[in-house]
Amino acid sequence: MDSYSLGSHTVGRVGFGAMQLPGPGVFGPPRDHDQAIAVLKRVIELGIDHIDTAQFYGPNVANELIREALHPYPADLTLVSKVGGRRDDQGNWLGAQQPDELRRGIEENLQTLGIDKLAAVNLRVFGGNDDPSAPAEVDRELFDAQLTAMIAARDEGLIDGIGLSSISIDHLRIALERTEIVCVQNAYNLVDRTSQPVLDLCTERDIAFVPFFPLGSGFSPDNPVLNHPAVLREAEKLGRTPAQIALAWTLSVAPNVLLIPGTSSVGHLEENTAVRDIELDEETKRQLDAAA
Repeated sequence: MDSYSLGSHTVGRVGFGAMQLPGPGVFGPPRDHDQAIAVLKRVIELGIDHIDTAQFYGPNVANELIREALHPYPADLTLVSKVGGRRDDQGNWLGAQQPDELRRGIEENLQTLGIDKLAAVNLRVFGGNDDPSAPAEVDRELFDAQLTAMIAARDEGLIDGIGLSSISIDHLRIALERTEIVCVQNAYNLVDRTSQPVLDLCTERDIAFVPFFPLGSGFSPDNPVLNHPAVLREAEKLGRTPAQIALAWTLSVAPNVLLIPGTSSVGHLEENTAVRDIELDEETKRQLDAAA
């Protein structure tokens, strides 16, 4: 399956995440502005129709680059953003979890992107955990208020669909009792499958699952995904890069998985996008499945 539904939008299963377009630490302007613009233009040339972004990437920087490079947007481009976070002057990640902050975040995304409606907006749940990728525990009173704000934004026509990010399975079950959820973004990769129950429920309910950190948290020599013996072995056998093998495995896990690998390099973008053409055989998948 080459595409999947993200609410009322159908997108290719390999999209693009804008998180790496701003400067180091997802803060400030890009190291190379012209290259960032070139990456975004190449995204469209490669037929990618799903871009994931956030106002707090930069802040403002990712959205402004997207608008500069691509506005007016192609008719088939699906733009998805997220709310629930903010940055301080030092670039620290902070929560912006109150309902009025969520509403303001949606409006700021629309303004900087230069559009009237987003295909979907993810509510990024911050739980005060030292690990920003770890799902937060449910604060039922706050979560109900957050859902009310997101539902209102959808009903008013500011967004087409509601997504959730960094959530537990309890968050998802509670949300589904109240409204339709079109996508979930949680950390998930070859060696970290903590969110498997969330993925399984998404698959059961036909909800797009959009993993972040599909390659781990970077390209350091000790990256547990890219340097896993099974990944290195299969990459050599198939004549592919470790990153391509790891991404292809993630795509193979379930038909509702959508990838949004990010990069600030045209070369890496083309490498990531090539996973659309990789089909892992059953033995390769078995070897990689056993890697956790």
